Formats: sequence, structure tokens, C-alpha cells
Amino acid sequence: MTTSILDIEHLSKSFGHKQVLKDVSFGVQAGHIIGLVGPNGAGKSTIMKAILGLFNYPEGKIMVDGEVVSPTSHQSMDEVGALIEYPGIYPFLTGYQHLHLFSKKTTSDTQVMDIVRKLRMDAYINRKAKTYSLGMKQKLGIALALVNNPRLVILDEPMNGLDPQSNKDLRNLILSYARSGTTFLISSHILSELEKLIDDIVVIDQGQIVYTQSMVTLESGSKKLLAFKTSDDVKASHILAQHGYQLDKSGGVSVIENGQNQMADMINLLTGNGINIEDVQHVHNDLETILLNLLKDDQVKGSK
Repeated sequence: MTTSILDIEHLSKSFGHKQVLKDVSFGVQAGHIIGLVGPNGAGKSTIMKAILGLFNYPEGKIMVDGEVVSPTSHQSMDEVGALIEYPGIYPFLTGYQHLHLFSKKTTSDTQVMDIVRKLRMDAYINRKAKTYSLGMKQKLGIALALVNNPRLVILDEPMNGLDPQSNKDLRNLILSYARSGTTFLISSHILSELEKLIDDIVVIDQGQIVYTQSMVTLESGSKKLLAFKTSDDVKASHILAQHGYQLDKSGGVSVIENGQNQMADMINLLTGNGINIEDVQHVHNDLETILLNLLKDDQVKGSK
């Protein structure tokens, strides 16, 4: 039976006359990796800071592992690791000294060095942080969030400044922790990387949650296409339409899949009509396309 480690209920927050969160509610299951996505200024970082008890909120409730979180009540923060915006780094301390400084007494040096190794920080972990590049500082911030083996980890734009190999190392590390039961709430604009990680998605727009669902459900509802490249695309499209195949309007010869094994039948149909098949591919909407469609639908609803 899955249990919820984070519950946000009817959370609202304003800064001055600007309301940045409006009746935000969602839950996070233990051991899941959740993507919190939306446009710039939608309220993602504000939600994360509220979870960490960094400011008061006039309405709503936040509970981490069954305990209420606020600036005056944050016992459950002992089980939470976080990287919000840019990591707070002391320039004259080494990376190792940072990790030692923020480690609990129960965190062994073996645990610390295991994270260092997995993030490939060995070569510079004993250098002063003032010599670190942006990517090195980012990896140190991620290591600080993970060093005490927290049950819930909150990461705001963790891929910032990371090269492709470092992104892969981070992805493997997050998946490894999640398999051991750690829960992640991750906000990132690099949706191609986020898509490889997350179990569930929460979409926020203009301070309101507009969609929350598992990735399996989201992807199952997205459009899947068979895209053909032929010797005569115009004729191929006409023949397929005549035989009842539903063509996508995105251009080219793109047929909407209906879950049946259509490819062989369509190839036979086209070649039987003198059309050569040069290429055929399965195409599905990526997370960026799905997100843009969700936000577009939300804006249309909001304008009515």
C-alpha cells in the first residue's frame, strides 16, 4: 500500500498585492519522482519554499510525513533535503568540508564519499569552492541535498549548468535513491531530461494547479503517429484517407495509431498502388509538446 509523504491542501500565498499561489492542492506518494512544471513565474519555486517552511502562508496546510510545516513548525525537515535556486556555498571551504559541515552525526564518511563518487566529484572535492565552475557548484548543491539520505528531496532546476554526462550521472543517482524509497519533487525547464525520470507530473500555471496525473496516464492519452516518407506523399495521403485511415494534420504522411498493428497493412496498401516506402517511424508527443498543449487548453478555458 502506497502512502503519502507530502500533502498540500488549499495553499494560497500573496506577496504584496500579487497573489502567486491560488488554492493549490496535491499529494506526493512515497518513493515517487514527481515533476513540478509550468511557465516562468507560475509559482513552482514558491511552492517549494513553502514546503521547506521558509515563509508563512495565510491559507492552506502543508504536511510532510504527517506533520504540519510552517516557519514555526518544521520538525519533519530533518527528513528533507533540498536544492532551491542556487546552492549556498562558502568560497573558502572545500567541497568535502561543505558535506562534512552539513552532515548529521549519523552520516558516515563512507556515505559522503559514495555520493562524491557517484556524481564524479572526486577530482575536485578537496579544492576550495571558490575555484568551482557552475556545474561543479551545482553538483555540490545536489550532494548537500542528498548527503543525509533524506526521505523527501526537493530539487529546483537541478540540471542547471550540467553537461550531458553529469545529467546522466544525476539521473542514475535519483533513480537509484527512488528505488530505495526516497521521494523526489523536481522542477526543471529541461523537460527532455525530466521526462526520463518522473513517475507523476504536476502542472502549475498562474499560481493554480491545472493538471496532475501519472506519466503513464498522460502518455497513454497522447497522440501516437506512424510517419511515412514515400516517393509520392500527396498520393499516399489520398490513398490512406480513402481506405479509412485517420491522418494527422501536422503535415507529411502521418497516420494516427489506433492500437492495432496497422503498419504492415498500410505498407502493403501503398506499395500495391505503386508507391515506394522510403522510411517509416513511430512518433509520440514528448513532454514538452504535451505540456504546451495542456497550457494552451488551460488558457483557452481561462479566456471563456
